Amino acid sequence: MPAWVEAILLGIIQGLTEFLPVSSSGHLELAKYFLGDQRLSDSSMFMTVLLHFATALSTVFFFWSDIKSILTGIRGRDSQAYIIFILISMIPAVIIGLAFETIIESFFSGNVVLICGMLLVTAILLLFADFSKSKKKPLTNSSALIIGIAQAIAIIPGISRSGATVATSIMLGIDRNHAARFSFLMVIPLIFGKMAKDVLDGSLLTFAKGDLLYYFVGFTTALIVGYLTCKFMVGLIKRAQLRYFSLYCILISIATLSYYFIK
Repeated sequence: MPAWVEAILLGIIQGLTEFLPVSSSGHLELAKYFLGDQRLSDSSMFMTVLLHFATALSTVFFFWSDIKSILTGIRGRDSQAYIIFILISMIPAVIIGLAFETIIESFFSGNVVLICGMLLVTAILLLFADFSKSKKKPLTNSSALIIGIAQAIAIIPGISRSGATVATSIMLGIDRNHAARFSFLMVIPLIFGKMAKDVLDGSLLTFAKGDLLYYFVGFTTALIVGYLTCKFMVGLIKRAQLRYFSLYCILISIATLSYYFIK
Protein backbone atom coordinates (compact mmCIF):
# COMPACT_ATOMS: atom_id res chain seq x y z
CA MET A 1 0.00 0.00 0.00
CA PRO A 2 1.43 3.45 -0.91
CA ALA A 3 2.65 5.54 2.01
CA TRP A 4 0.27 8.42 1.26
CA VAL A 5 -2.73 6.07 1.34
CA GLU A 6 -1.63 4.76 4.75
CA ALA A 7 -1.21 8.34 5.97
CA ILE A 8 -4.73 9.25 4.82
CA LEU A 9 -6.17 6.16 6.51
CA LEU A 10 -4.43 6.95 9.80
CA GLY A 11 -5.50 10.60 9.55
CA ILE A 12 -9.13 9.61 8.99
CA ILE A 13 -9.01 7.14 11.87
CA GLN A 14 -7.52 9.72 14.23
CA GLY A 15 -9.84 12.51 13.07
CA LEU A 16 -12.91 10.34 13.57
CA THR A 17 -12.00 8.51 16.75
CA GLU A 18 -10.50 11.43 18.69
CA PHE A 19 -13.97 12.89 19.10
CA LEU A 20 -16.13 9.81 18.67
CA PRO A 21 -16.01 7.93 22.01
CA VAL A 22 -14.25 4.84 20.65
CA SER A 23 -10.55 5.48 21.50
CA SER A 24 -8.37 7.13 18.86
CA SER A 25 -5.12 5.70 20.27
CA GLY A 26 -6.63 2.21 20.36
CA HIS A 27 -7.80 2.45 16.76
CA LEU A 28 -4.45 3.80 15.61
CA GLU A 29 -2.67 0.86 17.22
CA LEU A 30 -5.12 -1.61 15.67
CA ALA A 31 -4.66 0.08 12.28
CA LYS A 32 -0.90 -0.29 12.59
CA TYR A 33 -1.37 -3.94 13.52
CA PHE A 34 -3.58 -4.71 10.52
CA LEU A 35 -1.58 -2.61 8.05
CA GLY A 36 1.60 -4.28 9.23
CA ASP A 37 3.85 -1.71 7.58
CA GLN A 38 7.36 -1.39 9.04
CA ARG A 39 7.23 2.37 8.57
CA LEU A 40 4.45 2.59 11.13
CA SER A 41 6.40 0.85 13.85
CA ASP A 42 9.66 2.71 13.19
CA SER A 43 8.13 6.11 13.96
CA SER A 44 4.97 4.94 15.68
CA MET A 45 5.11 7.27 18.68
CA PHE A 46 5.99 10.30 16.54
CA MET A 47 3.08 9.71 14.18
CA THR A 48 0.71 9.12 17.11
CA VAL A 49 1.70 12.42 18.77
CA LEU A 50 1.55 14.28 15.45
CA LEU A 51 -1.96 13.05 14.67
CA HIS A 52 -3.15 13.94 18.18
CA PHE A 53 -1.65 17.40 17.67
CA ALA A 54 -3.68 17.76 14.46
CA THR A 55 -6.95 16.96 16.22
CA ALA A 56 -6.02 19.29 19.08
CA LEU A 57 -5.69 22.07 16.50
CA SER A 58 -9.06 21.16 15.02
CA THR A 59 -10.54 21.53 18.52
CA VAL A 60 -8.97 24.98 18.82
CA PHE A 61 -10.48 26.02 15.49
CA PHE A 62 -13.94 24.71 16.36
CA PHE A 63 -14.05 26.19 19.88
CA TRP A 64 -12.09 29.34 19.04
CA SER A 65 -14.83 31.71 20.23
CA ASP A 66 -15.04 29.86 23.57
CA ILE A 67 -11.26 29.79 23.96
CA LYS A 68 -10.94 33.47 23.09
CA SER A 69 -13.60 34.49 25.60
CA ILE A 70 -11.97 32.35 28.31
CA LEU A 71 -8.44 33.65 27.71
CA THR A 72 -9.47 37.29 27.38
CA GLY A 73 -11.65 37.13 30.48
CA ILE A 74 -14.77 38.33 28.69
CA ARG A 75 -16.92 36.20 30.97
CA GLY A 76 -15.27 37.58 34.10
CA ARG A 77 -15.24 35.15 37.01
CA ASP A 78 -16.65 32.39 34.81
CA SER A 79 -13.57 32.62 32.59
CA GLN A 80 -11.24 32.46 35.58
CA ALA A 81 -13.14 29.52 37.05
CA TYR A 82 -13.04 27.63 33.74
CA ILE A 83 -9.28 28.06 33.46
CA ILE A 84 -8.92 26.72 37.00
CA PHE A 85 -11.13 23.73 36.16
CA ILE A 86 -8.96 22.90 33.13
CA LEU A 87 -5.74 23.25 35.15
CA ILE A 88 -7.12 20.98 37.88
CA SER A 89 -8.23 18.40 35.31
CA MET A 90 -4.67 18.28 33.93
CA ILE A 91 -3.05 17.32 37.24
CA PRO A 92 -3.72 13.52 37.18
CA ALA A 93 -2.61 13.10 33.55
CA VAL A 94 0.55 15.16 34.08
CA ILE A 95 1.53 13.17 37.17
CA ILE A 96 0.87 9.79 35.55
CA GLY A 97 2.40 10.84 32.23
CA LEU A 98 5.67 11.97 33.82
CA ALA A 99 5.92 9.19 36.40
CA PHE A 100 5.13 6.30 34.06
CA GLU A 101 6.26 7.60 30.67
CA THR A 102 8.27 4.50 29.73
CA ILE A 103 5.50 2.12 30.76
CA ILE A 104 2.91 4.17 28.85
CA GLU A 105 5.00 4.11 25.67
CA SER A 106 5.21 0.32 25.94
CA PHE A 107 1.42 0.19 25.58
CA PHE A 108 1.82 1.59 22.06
CA SER A 109 3.43 -1.52 20.63
CA GLY A 110 0.54 -3.39 19.07
CA ASN A 111 -0.77 -5.03 22.26
CA VAL A 112 -4.01 -6.17 20.64
CA VAL A 113 -5.41 -8.06 23.64
CA LEU A 114 -4.93 -5.06 25.96
CA ILE A 115 -6.54 -2.68 23.47
CA CYS A 116 -9.57 -4.91 22.92
CA GLY A 117 -10.02 -5.36 26.66
CA MET A 118 -9.95 -1.60 27.18
CA LEU A 119 -12.45 -1.11 24.34
CA LEU A 120 -14.84 -3.27 26.34
CA VAL A 121 -14.25 -1.02 29.37
CA THR A 122 -15.09 1.97 27.16
CA ALA A 123 -18.30 0.22 26.05
CA ILE A 124 -19.41 -0.22 29.67
CA LEU A 125 -18.68 3.42 30.50
CA LEU A 126 -20.71 4.64 27.53
CA LEU A 127 -23.68 2.47 28.49
CA PHE A 128 -23.68 3.83 32.04
CA ALA A 129 -23.49 7.40 30.73
CA ASP A 130 -26.25 6.93 28.17
CA PHE A 131 -28.71 5.81 30.82
CA SER A 132 -27.68 8.47 33.33
CA LYS A 133 -30.03 11.40 33.83
CA SER A 134 -28.57 14.85 33.28
CA LYS A 135 -29.05 16.89 36.46
CA LYS A 136 -27.43 20.00 34.98
CA LYS A 137 -25.02 20.40 37.88
CA PRO A 138 -22.25 22.99 37.42
CA LEU A 139 -18.59 22.13 37.16
CA THR A 140 -16.69 22.34 40.45
CA ASN A 141 -13.06 21.87 41.46
CA SER A 142 -13.81 18.37 42.74
CA SER A 143 -15.71 17.30 39.61
CA ALA A 144 -12.93 18.71 37.41
CA LEU A 145 -10.43 16.58 39.33
CA ILE A 146 -12.55 13.43 38.96
CA ILE A 147 -12.94 14.06 35.22
CA GLY A 148 -9.18 14.61 35.08
CA ILE A 149 -8.60 11.20 36.70
CA ALA A 150 -10.80 9.65 33.99
CA GLN A 151 -8.68 11.42 31.38
CA ALA A 152 -5.49 10.10 32.96
CA ILE A 153 -6.77 6.52 32.92
CA ALA A 154 -7.63 6.99 29.25
CA ILE A 155 -3.92 7.26 28.47
CA ILE A 156 -4.17 3.48 28.06
CA PRO A 157 -4.97 2.77 24.38
CA GLY A 158 -8.44 1.33 24.00
CA ILE A 159 -10.04 3.53 26.66
CA SER A 160 -11.61 6.46 24.86
CA ARG A 161 -10.46 9.78 26.31
CA SER A 162 -13.55 11.64 25.14
CA GLY A 163 -15.75 8.69 26.08
CA ALA A 164 -14.27 8.44 29.58
CA THR A 165 -14.40 12.17 30.29
CA VAL A 166 -17.86 12.74 28.81
CA ALA A 167 -19.26 9.64 30.54
CA THR A 168 -17.74 10.68 33.87
CA SER A 169 -19.12 14.21 33.49
CA ILE A 170 -22.62 12.96 32.70
CA MET A 171 -22.57 10.49 35.61
CA LEU A 172 -21.56 13.39 37.86
CA GLY A 173 -24.77 15.12 36.76
CA ILE A 174 -23.17 17.77 34.53
CA ASP A 175 -25.20 19.06 31.59
CA ARG A 176 -24.41 17.10 28.42
CA ASN A 177 -23.53 20.20 26.38
CA HIS A 178 -21.11 21.42 29.05
CA ALA A 179 -19.74 17.89 29.42
CA ALA A 180 -18.89 17.74 25.71
CA ARG A 181 -17.29 21.17 25.60
CA PHE A 182 -15.23 20.62 28.74
CA SER A 183 -14.10 17.19 27.51
CA PHE A 184 -12.81 18.59 24.22
CA LEU A 185 -11.27 21.76 25.66
CA MET A 186 -9.47 20.15 28.61
CA VAL A 187 -7.21 18.03 26.40
CA ILE A 188 -5.80 20.94 24.35
CA PRO A 189 -3.15 22.13 26.86
CA LEU A 190 -2.14 18.52 27.57
CA ILE A 191 -1.41 17.74 23.91
CA PHE A 192 0.40 21.03 23.36
CA GLY A 193 2.36 20.40 26.55
CA LYS A 194 3.30 16.92 25.35
CA MET A 195 4.48 18.35 22.04
CA ALA A 196 6.56 21.03 23.81
CA LYS A 197 8.15 18.46 26.13
CA ASP A 198 9.07 16.16 23.23
CA VAL A 199 10.59 19.06 21.29
CA LEU A 200 12.65 20.19 24.28
CA ASP A 201 14.01 16.74 25.14
CA GLY A 202 14.61 15.90 21.47
CA SER A 203 12.42 12.81 21.33
CA LEU A 204 10.07 14.35 18.80
CA LEU A 205 12.97 14.89 16.43
CA THR A 206 13.51 11.15 15.99
CA PHE A 207 11.53 10.57 12.86
CA ALA A 208 12.20 9.35 9.34
CA LYS A 209 13.11 12.47 7.35
CA GLY A 210 12.32 10.66 4.13
CA ASP A 211 8.68 10.36 5.24
CA LEU A 212 7.91 14.09 5.59
CA LEU A 213 5.18 13.90 2.94
CA TYR A 214 3.73 10.89 4.77
CA TYR A 215 3.54 12.88 8.01
CA PHE A 216 2.12 15.96 6.28
CA VAL A 217 -0.68 14.02 4.58
CA GLY A 218 -1.62 12.26 7.83
CA PHE A 219 -1.57 15.53 9.79
CA THR A 220 -3.70 17.42 7.24
CA THR A 221 -6.23 14.62 6.96
CA ALA A 222 -6.60 14.33 10.75
CA LEU A 223 -7.01 18.12 11.03
CA ILE A 224 -9.86 18.32 8.50
CA VAL A 225 -11.67 15.14 9.54
CA GLY A 226 -11.23 16.06 13.22
CA TYR A 227 -12.91 19.43 12.78
CA LEU A 228 -15.93 17.91 11.03
CA THR A 229 -16.22 15.10 13.58
CA CYS A 230 -15.97 17.49 16.53
CA LYS A 231 -18.89 19.48 15.16
CA PHE A 232 -20.92 16.29 14.71
CA MET A 233 -20.08 14.86 18.13
CA VAL A 234 -21.03 17.93 20.17
CA GLY A 235 -24.55 17.73 18.74
CA LEU A 236 -24.74 13.97 19.17
CA ILE A 237 -23.90 13.99 22.88
CA LYS A 238 -26.85 16.30 23.50
CA ARG A 239 -29.15 13.65 22.03
CA ALA A 240 -27.85 10.87 24.31
CA GLN A 241 -26.99 8.24 21.71
CA LEU A 242 -23.77 6.90 23.19
CA ARG A 243 -25.09 3.33 23.36
CA TYR A 244 -24.47 2.88 19.63
CA PHE A 245 -20.79 3.61 20.13
CA SER A 246 -20.80 1.16 23.04
CA LEU A 247 -22.11 -1.53 20.69
CA TYR A 248 -19.46 -0.62 18.14
CA CYS A 249 -16.67 -0.96 20.73
CA ILE A 250 -17.96 -4.41 21.69
CA LEU A 251 -18.20 -5.59 18.07
CA ILE A 252 -14.78 -4.29 16.99
CA SER A 253 -13.20 -5.81 20.10
CA ILE A 254 -14.75 -9.25 19.52
CA ALA A 255 -13.94 -9.19 15.79
CA THR A 256 -10.31 -8.19 16.37
CA LEU A 257 -9.75 -10.76 19.13
CA SER A 258 -11.27 -13.47 16.93
CA TYR A 259 -8.90 -12.60 14.10
CA TYR A 260 -5.92 -12.33 16.47
CA PHE A 261 -6.39 -15.78 18.02
CA ILE A 262 -7.58 -17.63 14.90
CA LYS A 263 -4.99 -16.42 12.38
